[in-house]
Amino acid sequence: MLDFNQKEKVFVTCKDRSVSYLEKEVRELGFVPESVSRTGVELRASLEDCMDLNLHLRTASHVLYEIKSFYLHHADDIYRRMKAIPWEDYLDVDGYFSVNSVVDNESVTTPLIVNVKVKDAIVDRFRDKFGRRPDSGSDFNGLVFQIFWKENHANVYINTSGDTLAKHGYRKIPGKAPMMEDLAAATIYATEWNTRVPFINPMCGSGTLAIEAALMATKRYPGLFRDHYAFQSILGYDEAAYQAKVTKLKNKITEIPELKIIASDISLQAISFAQENAATAGVDHMIQFEVCDFAETPIPEKPRGVIIFNPEYGERLGEEAELEEIYKRMGDFMKQKCAGYRGYIFTGNMQLAKKVGLKASRRIEFWNGTIDCRLLKYELYQGKRED
Repeated sequence: MLDFNQKEKVFVTCKDRSVSYLEKEVRELGFVPESVSRTGVELRASLEDCMDLNLHLRTASHVLYEIKSFYLHHADDIYRRMKAIPWEDYLDVDGYFSVNSVVDNESVTTPLIVNVKVKDAIVDRFRDKFGRRPDSGSDFNGLVFQIFWKENHANVYINTSGDTLAKHGYRKIPGKAPMMEDLAAATIYATEWNTRVPFINPMCGSGTLAIEAALMATKRYPGLFRDHYAFQSILGYDEAAYQAKVTKLKNKITEIPELKIIASDISLQAISFAQENAATAGVDHMIQFEVCDFAETPIPEKPRGVIIFNPEYGERLGEEAELEEIYKRMGDFMKQKCAGYRGYIFTGNMQLAKKVGLKASRRIEFWNGTIDCRLLKYELYQGKRED
């Protein structure tokens, strides 16, 4: 049985190009990263700490707790090395587990081979010790073991998250081409928005950006909307300790009645979906939803804040010509109606972005799935900006 207070190496993963925002979150929780890579932050932490990381982080994908690290040269050695690990310290004989692998070794053609060999090693060790074995499968409903094997070195982790943390749990109706919650959170961090000024999101779709803004402003963390993590299947897990952490999350909520968050969309269905998602997240009272063309979105005069668009990218044949006029109108709208605000457009089509007719002061790189995207920042000056 594991000691939940024992500190080991922990690797918190995230999407490529989001690590600076993840690092900021990790530091704000009081942790000091030992190293930062392209897709994650490494630190020393306990399983107790991992529970907190899972409950709080908005831009993370998984929280991985290392249980073994060793040299591994060839696929023929996997079974022997893995069977020597005391899996019974982590997993109940009547439990359920899955294995996931990321492999870069010339002796392996597919990570599925590694998954099978590790699974066989685990169940055979249990059979040898107890005469029976835990169940296993490909889903993440129980304890999840993660293998990273690069060249001649392997790391074995408990994936304390299970299913990805990228989904924050409130978005029951995704809508058309939605932005994932972790990406939305990272995008908002990139705008450097603060909660004293309005957050305006025309063309809001299913409302993810506006909802994430409301959640951030009021300190509503993702752990409030999820009730299952892989750490709950680790031997030694304390349900009372977990529930105490959830209670602390609820006590952190801070309402900001004066905050203006406005989300608009020309589609009544999109706004309906966004309202339902906001209600699930408990922030529907904070967001002013409007069914209108984006150019009719109400813009508070003071204080001036942030306006952000996430328009379509024109991925299908014939769409670009239609979208050129929309991108031009976005630029006109920001120039004419949003002076004093900071303007942002998140897009995966830089050719269309040229139609905006404004010079971007920054181009912040993101990936939206496999699409190479930019968050374009526009300074819409009018006198002294207030944020």
